[in-house]
Amino acid sequence: MNVLLLGSGGREHAIAWSIAKSPLLTELFIAPGNPGTAQFGKNISLDVLDNEAIVTFCSECDIDLMIVGPEAPLVNGVHGAILNDSRTKDITVIGPQKLGAMLEGSKDFSKQFMLRHDVPTAAYQTFDAKTLAEGLSFLETLSSPYVLKCDGLAAGKGVLIEPTLEKAKASLKHILEDGSFGEAGAKVVIEEFLDGVELSVFILTDGADYLLLPTAKDYKRIGEGDTGLNTGGMGALSPAPVADEAFMQKVKEKVIARSLTGLQQEGIPYKGFLFIGLMRVGDEPYVIEYNVRMGDPETEAVLPRIESDLLGHFIALGKGSLSQEKMVITENTSCTVMMVSGGYPESYSKGHPIKGLEQVGPESMVFHAGTREENGQIVSHGGRVLTVTSVAKDLSSALENSYKNIGKIRFSDCYYRKDIGYELN
Repeated sequence: MNVLLLGSGGREHAIAWSIAKSPLLTELFIAPGNPGTAQFGKNISLDVLDNEAIVTFCSECDIDLMIVGPEAPLVNGVHGAILNDSRTKDITVIGPQKLGAMLEGSKDFSKQFMLRHDVPTAAYQTFDAKTLAEGLSFLETLSSPYVLKCDGLAAGKGVLIEPTLEKAKASLKHILEDGSFGEAGAKVVIEEFLDGVELSVFILTDGADYLLLPTAKDYKRIGEGDTGLNTGGMGALSPAPVADEAFMQKVKEKVIARSLTGLQQEGIPYKGFLFIGLMRVGDEPYVIEYNVRMGDPETEAVLPRIESDLLGHFIALGKGSLSQEKMVITENTSCTVMMVSGGYPESYSKGHPIKGLEQVGPESMVFHAGTREENGQIVSHGGRVLTVTSVAKDLSSALENSYKNIGKIRFSDCYYRKDIGYELN
C-alpha cells in the first residue's frame, strides 16, 4: 500500500514512525515532511494547500491512502478534491471533507452544532466588528476569568483567557477592531469559563463506528505553573489522569455518541480523527472544542502507546470494517516534552544548529516538530522545534527519561518547561 502523509510537524513524524512499522506499507511519502520523517519515507516538495497538485501527485504515484496531519488542508477541502477527481476517487482519505472540517474551522459552527445535539459545552455568544458594543456588554454579564476564542484557525493561539474585565474588553477590541488575528479573528466566541481539569479524547471514526485512542493531557501555556501565553502545546501525558472508567463512560454516551449521531442526522460525512478537547467539571464532561485531526504534541504521547497496527486500522476504515477492529493499547504511561525556540510563541530566530540528537538513549524518542537540514546539519526551523517522548511503567519513570534525554540535546536559545507532569507525580 502506497501512503501519502500531509504535514511537517511532530505529529506527522509520530504518524510516520507508527505506520512505518506496518507490514502493510509499501511506500510512504510525506509532504513536505521534515528531517525526522525522512527516516521513515520519502519527503516530497508539495504545498499542502494546493489541492490540484496533491491530486496529481496521488494519481501519478498510485497512492492508495492519504493521511491529512494538519487542519488547514482539511478546511481547504483536500478530501473533496480527491473524491471528486476520477483519477483519485477510490483513495481512502483519513480526515473529513470540508463541511465536517468546519467543526474546527469555525468555533461558532461547532458551538451551534453542540447545542443542536445536546453535547455539553459552555454557554456562549458570538460577536463581530459590527456587534463589538454588544460583545463588550456581554462580557459585563460574565464572571472572571473571561474566555475569548477566535472563530477561525489561529494555529492553536486563538484562545485568550483574561483575568479581568478590563483586559477582556481590551483584547476583544484588539481582535475585532485592530485585526490582531487577521481573518481568523473576524468573529469572536465569548464563553463562560469552566473551572475543571482539561483532557483530550481522540477517536478514529468512519462517521458511525469508532475506535477510542489513548487519552491525553496537554500543557498549552508557555510558562511553568501554566502561566503566560497560550502556545500550540508545550508537552503532553498519556493517559490523562482524570480519565477514569466511570468518567469515560459519560464521555462515550454524552459526547461521542451524540456528536456522531449529530453528524449522521445532518448528513455530514466524516472519516478520520475527531479530537475532543474536554473539561472535567466535577464528574461531568464539557466540550471545549472539536479538532478534526490529531493534536500536537498529544500525538507524540498517544501513538507510542498503541500496540496494534495503525495503518491496518486506517485500511479498515476505508473498507467500512472499522467495527471489526480492536485497538490494542499498552497500560504504560508516556510523557512528551516540547523544546522550543526562545521567544516563542511570539518572535523567535531560526537556523540554530541542533547538537546531541545521537546521544539520546533508546528509552526515549525524539520527534522533529520544526527542523530542517542545511548542509548536512539539523537546524531549528520553527517555534516548536523537537519533542522528546518516553514510555515507561509509570509517570515518574517516563518523566525522568524524557528530561534526562532533553539534557543531552542543545541548540541556541532553547527553552522547555521543566514542570510537565510534576503536579501529578
